[in-house]
Amino acid sequence: MQKALLAVDRLSTFVGKASAWSAVALTLLITWEVFSRYVLNHPHGWVLDAQIMLYGVLFMMAGAYTLAKNGHVRGDVLYGFFRPRTQATIDLTLYIVFFLPGVVAMTWAGWTFAQESLAIRETTFNADPLPIYPFKFVIPIAGAFLLLQGLVEIARCVICLRDGVWPSREADVEEVDVDKLKEMVHVSDDYIGHDKSLLPPAQRQEGA
Repeated sequence: MQKALLAVDRLSTFVGKASAWSAVALTLLITWEVFSRYVLNHPHGWVLDAQIMLYGVLFMMAGAYTLAKNGHVRGDVLYGFFRPRTQATIDLTLYIVFFLPGVVAMTWAGWTFAQESLAIRETTFNADPLPIYPFKFVIPIAGAFLLLQGLVEIARCVICLRDGVWPSREADVEEVDVDKLKEMVHVSDDYIGHDKSLLPPAQRQEGA
């Protein structure tokens, strides 16, 4: 079971990281358009639509990846103080009541929208129209990946309820935790305060 869960984690990670390259394409596109518009005096009407589509790809396809890394924002400040079984009970309830209906509805509706867009070969409304239907297929595709990862998270909740501990996840890059970093290098706040070389330049000058 654990191998299957980690395999889906790896799939979501691959999809998320592959889609993240759209951020690079978006940056290059905007940079080129700014240069073309203000330096060459040659703007392009289709660039704004392309920017919106690329951002949509980046946003939609990152959902499963973020869920796989347990990175979605939690609004409950008390959640972290609960025992694993209590956390699993809360998560499982929310997945069944809110997540599954919402994601299934999004995927189903997205597939309908994409099919209708393909049928009429839908394009944007400007002087240089772009086809919309390829990007509308991103909605059901992203929904399918998110639904698959959600089923994995539901399985993790069930395992946690049975064993009392959360099963492991696929490792990935994480944000730096300052307190953990201090523990790793065996540095305390008192030591930083006494060693002026570790202080920011402005604070060093104040203490001089």
